[in-house]
Amino acid sequence: MEQVVISAKIPKALKEEIDRLGIKISEIVRRALREEVLRRKLERIRERRRNLREVLNKIPDERIVQTIREFREGR
Repeated sequence: MEQVVISAKIPKALKEEIDRLGIKISEIVRRALREEVLRRKLERIRERRRNLREVLNKIPDERIVQTIREFREGR
């Protein structure tokens, strides 16, 4: 897997605390970014689902039943 380098500025005091606690920044950043990407993907899916629900709610139930019957008869 090809990798790239990212950087961020943080307060010096925070960096000193990170070092003192032995925190591995790269592991935390990778995990946090993966979680954020997943969170945003899920949010997009939820938004699309809401939009589809709005569209589907406009279709009368009778039309849905008719379409299913036509599909079954065509098999």
